[in-house]
Amino acid sequence: MLAIGLMSGTSRDGIDAALIETDGEGVNKAISFHAMPYQEGFRVRLAEACRRAMAMDKPGFEPLLHSVEEELTELHVEAVSDLLARSGHIAEDIAVIGFHGHTVAHRPEWRWTWQIGDGAALAGAFGIPVVSDLRSADVAAGGQGAPLLPVYHRALAHDLPKPVAVLNLGGVANITAIAADGDITAFDTGMASGLIDNWMQTHSDRSFDENGETAGTGRIDEARLDQMLADPWFELPPPKSIDREAFSIDAVSGLSLEDGAATLTAFTARALARGLDHLPQRPAHIYVAGGGRHNATLMAMLASYTGATVLPVDDLGWDGDALEAQGFAYMAVRHLKGLPISFPGTTGAPQPMTGGVLYPPA
Repeated sequence: MLAIGLMSGTSRDGIDAALIETDGEGVNKAISFHAMPYQEGFRVRLAEACRRAMAMDKPGFEPLLHSVEEELTELHVEAVSDLLARSGHIAEDIAVIGFHGHTVAHRPEWRWTWQIGDGAALAGAFGIPVVSDLRSADVAAGGQGAPLLPVYHRALAHDLPKPVAVLNLGGVANITAIAADGDITAFDTGMASGLIDNWMQTHSDRSFDENGETAGTGRIDEARLDQMLADPWFELPPPKSIDREAFSIDAVSGLSLEDGAATLTAFTARALARGLDHLPQRPAHIYVAGGGRHNATLMAMLASYTGATVLPVDDLGWDGDALEAQGFAYMAVRHLKGLPISFPGTTGAPQPMTGGVLYPPA
């Protein structure tokens, strides 16, 4: 069936919208993809909404968050309209939309996670069933609620030599490691581009470190890097997850633009290397998806610190920009079929869980 997946990730740069044909199991065909960037004003409001949500004891009404949620939903309606127009399909062709929304706070240690976005409104806008709120049931049951993409990574990697790993580099980094026997271990490894973007936006007129050129001319402050990596979170065994706001650029305050970028980039790479120590089998190949794969300095550091062959997923014929959105389309179809999207080895859930809330069109 045809399914649309929508992702607004921790990089806060825009909406990824993907159309795939899938049975929610082994058959997956990419049809179309559209990336719609956020305007600067909305990115600022979204970042502030995340800060306010992280300061709350539990999800609830907050005026800015409510306003941002309405705006976010409207932007997703626009993204779906654009995707349909580009693909040549109409709403009646689509069986379901997987709508991730945007994570404004992730607190699995408190048994809650908060993704904003109005699934009912999106369903009503197109007359298409929408599956959203994909993480909450997992967290309520004692899981981490993240990462969720491993179920899709496993389907795509079915024919690859094992062990192998798929690394997603958005605002936060997460890895899916598939052992020789097919068992999956998945977890967040730490920050990806989130802190680097924050640093560039705060200390330059650029929104990100294009191709890692700024970090590539800087020097890593090893003492500060060691201090950041001394956080006890890195010693926790998987499964585990982390919020983008768990670390800040304060750790590199006072460094030059170049040295700060280099140190934060190394923080991402060394955190991954630490994460590999938790795996039962170290992968010889790590395939990278997400915007971080365009950062040549980061990719080189990943290879250096891990000792693995690090390649973009595009080398496999996958679309590294579309992968997350495709995954949520795939999960929406699995929800319709009553198939699980999270597992004890991926989120720490007590049993395989279907996840998600279905919003039929009004």
